[in-house]
Amino acid sequence: MGCDSQQTDAQVDVIISGCGPVGALTGNLLGLLGVRTLLLERDVAPHGEPRAFSCDDEGLRIYQSTGLLDLLQSNMKQSNFAEYVGGSGKRFAELHIGDVDFGFGHSPLWFFHQPLLEGSLRDGLNRFEHVELRKGVSVEAVSQDATGVTVRYRDSRTGEQRTVRSRFLLACDGARSGVRKAMGIPMSGRAYGEPWLAVSGTVMEGEVPELCRFVCDPKRPSFVATGAVNQIRWEFMLMPGETREQLENRDTIHQLIAPYVDPQRVRIERAQVYTFHCLNAARWRDGNVFLLGDAAHTMPPFMGQGLVSGMRDAANLAWKLQRVLNGQSPDSLLDTYEQERRPHVEAVQKLCIRVGHLFLARNSWVASARDALMRTIQRIPRVRKFIERFEFKEAPSHAEGFYFADKGEYFIQPRVQLESGEEVLLDDTLGNDFTVLCRWNAPSAELEAARELAASLGGRMLTFRPPSEAARDAAEDAAPAVVDVTGKLTDWFSQHAADVVVLRPDRFVFGAVQARRLPELREALGV
Repeated sequence: MGCDSQQTDAQVDVIISGCGPVGALTGNLLGLLGVRTLLLERDVAPHGEPRAFSCDDEGLRIYQSTGLLDLLQSNMKQSNFAEYVGGSGKRFAELHIGDVDFGFGHSPLWFFHQPLLEGSLRDGLNRFEHVELRKGVSVEAVSQDATGVTVRYRDSRTGEQRTVRSRFLLACDGARSGVRKAMGIPMSGRAYGEPWLAVSGTVMEGEVPELCRFVCDPKRPSFVATGAVNQIRWEFMLMPGETREQLENRDTIHQLIAPYVDPQRVRIERAQVYTFHCLNAARWRDGNVFLLGDAAHTMPPFMGQGLVSGMRDAANLAWKLQRVLNGQSPDSLLDTYEQERRPHVEAVQKLCIRVGHLFLARNSWVASARDALMRTIQRIPRVRKFIERFEFKEAPSHAEGFYFADKGEYFIQPRVQLESGEEVLLDDTLGNDFTVLCRWNAPSAELEAARELAASLGGRMLTFRPPSEAARDAAEDAAPAVVDVTGKLTDWFSQHAADVVVLRPDRFVFGAVQARRLPELREALGV
């Protein structure tokens, strides 16, 4: 649908439609990159409902890149243990994840309270004079040409219509995305027919039970977990013949949650019947318009990957937009957003479906056989470790895209020691642009070439050394340096036979090469 050009606001670089968690995160990432950004949010006040609930280690790493992790994590709860139980109540599988480290600096399962998280992300936007959030406005029309996008929106409080012009428009407006519909982009996939009741409540007094349980009972599959700030989340499948009205009834809710906590101690904040979908948009880019998060893809909830997948979208796209806007990269770089992200999303969707099949067995005989099989195969130590250590989680990688090699690998994030003696996570030393990472003892010519490459990328160069190697005089090498106190950087470089690694702003490895191949790496980067 088109829009006129009357009452056009001053142009910005990027418009974001929707300021939920993905939109607010994207706004923060663009703000850190200096991109002039306008966020348009339909609701005047925060919705206040705890919809999204969980986050993984990749999500925390992305939050870390915004500079807001400490604030966000102060209102999160780490989960150390999860269990799967059958209809008899007997456990047939368990996850021990409190100390699991996939190498990215954080443990893999955290729970949060969405209103608090969303509020903190929105407050983070106030750090940037070049980022603005307008609330109570809804997008009514979108038109674009070769140079940008024009958006017409309406203020729900005054009825006033305005238009604003930008180079790019990002749809972060959810599964019912108005922007996606305006662009005529269809969604395809599967809608699951089984309705579920989602209940969120806060324990008002007394002890809060520690729970993270998948109840794989054919009589009523369900899920319960203790979240942040004394929250508990329940999910109950509706059984044949049950209605939305029956399940959303206060007395029914109390009966369902009573096995876990005294209902009189719980303030119910949300109780809503829903059905879940596994869908993908036909395309995630239409000219200068991009779809992110639920606007681009939805998935079953069994791995808690819905919101995190949208966060990965934001981390992948934000820096690419900045480089194109600044003339550092061609527009074709933006095509790698969907090229990189879609295959990973589809792999995660398939995993969610497989876990769902395990979870949702409705035949009692099949469920009993599943329970027995799961207990039997876990007598094999390697299988037991695969399950208990959450190794079935889809690894963050890209089969193709903006990379020197054939595959994009997510770089590790060990703790490192600064020259002051303080220990920090590696990303805290990298900044928000490209990083060229080298061994401390590399030849001077190699270090100089790496320094020049970092400068041409607009990023920084960083060297590392093992604790056993003494620091060189600062006059010998002006590059920032860290100490590899865990030895993990040294091991990674050795395993990959690399002298130099170029990290993208989203912490994926663009290329890891020996020194003699630096010219090839530079040519592939186009600098």
